[in-house]
Amino acid sequence: MPNIKSAAKRDALSKARRLVNNSNKSRLHTARKTFLAAVAGGDAAVSEEAFRVFSSEIDKAAKKGAITKNAADRRKSRARALVAKKA
Repeated sequence: MPNIKSAAKRDALSKARRLVNNSNKSRLHTARKTFLAAVAGGDAAVSEEAFRVFSSEIDKAAKKGAITKNAADRRKSRARALVAKKA
């Protein structure tokens, strides 16, 4: 427990940010699972739509700071390659 008032404020802020980041990452993981299931299904049109949704979620997470821009670009690139490989 922080002894200083400003440290207590930072602790509270840190907890709030962690909740927001966890929520954003959870949405990202769910979109990834849906995307991978669509790719495993083999239907190209469904895979494309799932990629579009997954890519959007990645961009949102990067914009909100849950993941870095480079991580977002890397994940989108690998996902795109997976779609191209299965098509």
